[in-house]
Amino acid sequence: MSTPPDPWANLARLTPARIALGRTGASLPTREVLAFAHAHALARDAVKTPLELEQTLEAIEALGLAAFPVESAAPDRATYLRRPDLGRRLSEVSRGRLAGTVKGACDLAIVVADGLSSTAVHAHAAELVAALQPAIRKAGWRLAPVLVARQARVALGDEVGEALGARLVVVLVGERPGLSSPDSLGAYITLAPRVGRTDAERNCVSNIRPGGLSYVAAAFKIAWLAREALRLGLTGVALKDESDAGGRLQIGPGDPRLPQ
Repeated sequence: MSTPPDPWANLARLTPARIALGRTGASLPTREVLAFAHAHALARDAVKTPLELEQTLEAIEALGLAAFPVESAAPDRATYLRRPDLGRRLSEVSRGRLAGTVKGACDLAIVVADGLSSTAVHAHAAELVAALQPAIRKAGWRLAPVLVARQARVALGDEVGEALGARLVVVLVGERPGLSSPDSLGAYITLAPRVGRTDAERNCVSNIRPGGLSYVAAAFKIAWLAREALRLGLTGVALKDESDAGGRLQIGPGDPRLPQ
């Protein structure tokens, strides 16, 4: 008699979630134990690997954009992980350098922050900024120099945006790694950034990576939210993402909804 097909097999092929792992006696198969250990190691590395600051700056400058480095008040990675509050504020040195170097108000400030996954920033930040450029040009937004922030949390963008006089700030940040996604990038959009803004006043586009939301689709959503934020004068829980109104989001190169 032949072995009946595993009814979970088709479902397991549709998701990276750990389902239908099988068993050996009362335990998991060795291959699954090793795969879990590998995924856990990748997640730990994503958190602890230092941001490649110079390479990230060069990748953004290669897009024809000015780029500028800043750091949070957390002096090192260990402190950053223990003290989230320090990651939300600029260091004294960066605050002074920013005030003395970058001049003038702008419509949009982009902050690239290492967050909890420098792996995500190294892999995706420059690609996402490149995907956003057509929308920025089409809208005619005045763009501040792109700031690359080390030991940074999302709220660092509030102080940066306030210092730059930005109408809107977009923080591209390495998200907390999962055991199937150590390289996920998130984008947080905040209108009228200033110190003291809460997470309820932001919109988030999450899971930006080839295995999640593509660069083009993410750029479309970010640009839509940015336009609506500036038009309506609000972000956060009051601004709902209706970029896909009328149908499932299907965006690829050449899509007529994208700026050409």
